[in-house]
Amino acid sequence: MARHLLQRFLFTLPALWLVLTLVFLLIHIVPGDPVEQMLGEGAAPGQITQLRHGLGLDQPLYVQYGSYLERLAHGDLGQSLKFQAPVGRIIFERYPATLALAFVALLVCVAIAIPAGILAAHRRGRPADRAIGLFTLLGLAVPNFALGPVLILLFSIELGWLPVSGRGGPSYYVLPAVTLGAALAAILTRMVRGSMLEELSSDYVRTARAKGLSTGAVLFRHAFRNALIPIITILGLQFGTLLAGTIVTETIFSWPGIGRLTVQAISSRDYPLLQGCILVIAVSYVLVNLLTDFLYAVIDPRVRLS
Repeated sequence: MARHLLQRFLFTLPALWLVLTLVFLLIHIVPGDPVEQMLGEGAAPGQITQLRHGLGLDQPLYVQYGSYLERLAHGDLGQSLKFQAPVGRIIFERYPATLALAFVALLVCVAIAIPAGILAAHRRGRPADRAIGLFTLLGLAVPNFALGPVLILLFSIELGWLPVSGRGGPSYYVLPAVTLGAALAAILTRMVRGSMLEELSSDYVRTARAKGLSTGAVLFRHAFRNALIPIITILGLQFGTLLAGTIVTETIFSWPGIGRLTVQAISSRDYPLLQGCILVIAVSYVLVNLLTDFLYAVIDPRVRLS
């Protein structure tokens, strides 16, 4: 098991390198000068030249790239141009807020999607199935950058039930978690429904019903357990999407996480900080996929990892 997971992680290293390389090239190609943004429009040309030399931004692009890879190999993510602090420390301070929001959004998604998907499969073709299908259609059709402001207008401004922005107690998680997890809940509901329909048509389910088992036992003890593999696959893949999706959601709700930090790094042309944020998101995605592989063998003994 450990050897298999290690091999999978090593196979992802070229993908991580490619992501870092593309990000490095793109942020240097896009017009704009971080030195001018740091010093302001009234800075003297000599000050701009001196600061650019001090930051190493006057060197050729391949030299900057080599220096970045060398620092990265030693675990140094560099110094933030905007905050004048180590990138690793800044990300370490912000990342827990993003993880907490992503986990809450995932819990909200699972709490909605699994019961809804099982009910839709059990009531196939009936009004409950059609209503759940309409819910999934709306969840897929409305993007989070449109859903978030609507939820703020309704539940924060009009009704005054929930806070508008920031991070605090449990009430602060409700609107951003729902905004972040709505599309995933719609996707997962359809996946649960499809997997359950396939299992409910199997011979072992008909045998279980012929033995007189209750509907709940057939649905949850037999069919749902065997339907978990594709469901876990979707959850594993979409959790990485949740981490990336926080860029928009955290900006809408002023959430102090790595998504909002990424937007700040882009707007200020903070090369080291942006590269560090992308690296953390990419590594998180890889680790979630490795955890998904491990859960395959735990949930379904038929899965064997060499």
